[in-house]
Amino acid sequence: MSERILQLTAGGFVLVGLAALLVLAVRVSGVGDERNDTYQVFARFENIGGLAEKSPVRLGGVRIGRVGEISLDQETYTALVVLEIESDYADLPGDTSAAILTSGLLGAQFIGLVPGGDDFPLAEGDEIMITQSALQLENLISRFLFEQGRNIPEEQ
Repeated sequence: MSERILQLTAGGFVLVGLAALLVLAVRVSGVGDERNDTYQVFARFENIGGLAEKSPVRLGGVRIGRVGEISLDQETYTALVVLEIESDYADLPGDTSAAILTSGLLGAQFIGLVPGGDDFPLAEGDEIMITQSALQLENLISRFLFEQGRNIPEEQ
């Protein structure tokens, strides 16, 4: 009888563990994180690097929205990014700037907003005019190596 109780207890722990993993997977993936109380603004970037849809939009490190859609503007050949910002932050100044940043050295990319000082807030459908594209680590390394190569004195 005690072996049967041991097997049922072990099975229960396995089921609880699997349920915990399922909940964790749903939370990390962002499924069900849809919000209806958002407004959309647009931003154009020369290079978005590894930015993806559903990436966070942060202000002062606090998540205030997410990236809704990314497309290529066929006229200017720039990336057009739709930002879905929570309605609680509807008073962002009209001259707010946006930059594509990275969490840590090699972490996921997100959009960081810096509010300006304009008296008029961003409204549904407005475009953020001041943007900074993603920094590409490969370009920085090659630029550093190229500069170092130019500074090496020639042998005589």
